[in-house]
Amino acid sequence: MRVDVCGRALARIAVPSADVRLIVRFDPALPGHVDVHAIGARDRIHRKRIPGGRTVLLAALRPGACETVLGVPASAVRGRTVPLEDLWGREAVQRLRGDIAETRDPRAAATLLERAIVRQAAHGRSSGVCGRRLQQALQGLQNAKVGVAARTLGVSERQLRRQFQDAFGMGPKAVARLQRFERALHAVRACDAIRWSEIAADAGYYDQAHLIAEFRAIAGVTPGRLLAELPHAV
Repeated sequence: MRVDVCGRALARIAVPSADVRLIVRFDPALPGHVDVHAIGARDRIHRKRIPGGRTVLLAALRPGACETVLGVPASAVRGRTVPLEDLWGREAVQRLRGDIAETRDPRAAATLLERAIVRQAAHGRSSGVCGRRLQQALQGLQNAKVGVAARTLGVSERQLRRQFQDAFGMGPKAVARLQRFERALHAVRACDAIRWSEIAADAGYYDQAHLIAEFRAIAGVTPGRLLAELPHAV
C-alpha cells in the first residue's frame, strides 16, 4: 500500500496503472472525514490538485482479483472512480469508514483496509482468472506478440484477451504498454544521469523515438517535461 500525506495544497499527477485500486481519503472537509472509492485502470496521466491536510491511502488489487473482491469485472470500473458503497453495499462500507475514522494512523488504516479486502475476497465469486498466468503473459509480451504469448501459455489468443479484459479492463497490449511506461519512470527516478536511449532499451521500447511518442500519448508532454512533474506523482 502507498500513503501520501499532503501537508499543503499541491498539484499532483496520478500515474496511470492497469491495476484496480482502492483509495481511502482522510480529510476534515469530507463527510465523516473519510471516503473510500475503487479506481479502475487508466491509460493516461491524470493531473489534479490535492488540498492541504489530506492523506491518501492506495491499495492495488492483485491481477485477476477484481471480480472476487469488488463483485464486478475490471472492465466495469475501467477509467472510473466508483464509491465503494456501490460495490460492497452501504452497511459494509459504513462500518469500514467508521473503523478507519477512529484511527489517525495511516498504517493502522491500511491494516483495516487489508482485512476488509480479505473478508470480501473470502465471500466473493472467483473470476477463474489465474494471476500467475497473467504475469507470465506480461513477461512474454515484452518480446513477443499476443498470439505467441498465448501459445506459450497453452491458451488461445481469444482466451488470453478475454482474461485480460476481465482482470484489467483492457487488452494485453494496453497493459504491456502501461507496464513499459512504469518501468521507464522507475528507471528515471533511480538514476542520477539520465540517458534516454538506455532507458528506452531497458524498458522495452524499440528506440528513443518510440519512448518519446508513448510518453506524449500517455502523459501529454515530452519525457523532459514529465520529469519535472515526477516529484509530485502519486
